[in-house]
Amino acid sequence: MQDPDVIGPVGTGAEIEVSQNALAQKLGSGRNKKYVRFAVAALSAIPWIGGVIGASASFSAEHDQEQVNDLHRLWLQEHQSRVLQLGETLNDIFERLESFGDEIQERVESPGFLALVKQCFREWDEAETDDKREMLKKLITNAAAITLCPDDLIRLFLNWIELYHEAHFAVIKEIYRHPGVTRGQIWDTINRVRPREDSAEADLYRFLIRDLSTGGVIRQQRETDGSGQFLKKDRPHVARGMGAKVMTSAWDEIDPYELTKLGKQFVHYVMEDVAPQLGG
Repeated sequence: MQDPDVIGPVGTGAEIEVSQNALAQKLGSGRNKKYVRFAVAALSAIPWIGGVIGASASFSAEHDQEQVNDLHRLWLQEHQSRVLQLGETLNDIFERLESFGDEIQERVESPGFLALVKQCFREWDEAETDDKREMLKKLITNAAAITLCPDDLIRLFLNWIELYHEAHFAVIKEIYRHPGVTRGQIWDTINRVRPREDSAEADLYRFLIRDLSTGGVIRQQRETDGSGQFLKKDRPHVARGMGAKVMTSAWDEIDPYELTKLGKQFVHYVMEDVAPQLGG
């Protein structure tokens, strides 16, 4: 018997039986009732939801228009998996929010947070990969329970998920796991062979490092003084004409990298289930 508090599959087979009344009834039942505003904000950010509801409502009313019905059927079939995935995502979020207790209720229903929900699910719908959708789910869930970051930073993290790609995230994860790692060590962990310095692969890798550095996600490790000011590195004096004849390698083994403070918070919000630890 299906749990009445779980948002189940919205239809099966070719006909996805969705209506606004049924959807509202499902969202407003059981323990999910407290998250209706969250669900409405999420659904309102996804443009094709209204089309699914309208097409489903008229599907059986157009028996005399075979061609239109065929188009409806194909369109509904295409969106079925997305509707199911959306329902599963909302279920996962609501279950996680429920574990945080009633103290987050005011936060979840606040206009500022609901605006974040809309932005999050707009990006969720447009995300190219399931990994990005999972990141967005973790971000909005943790943002409901953690107040260490202002909402402006949550928006920044939403933009980072939209902007960066899996290759960026692989670099971020490696630096997070091993602070002080070099570019060469990062590459060797992610890939097996080092291409030529003038290869497209080397150019792409330089671009990834530069992209994350200028974006404020990673940086080269630097010592700081007592007030947190970064100290300049002492460069050894090299006699004229005795310097290196080639540019710094894409696989440099000297300069260590670390996540910035923003980068660390991004990992906590997006790549880990840390809300109980940070929020508690």
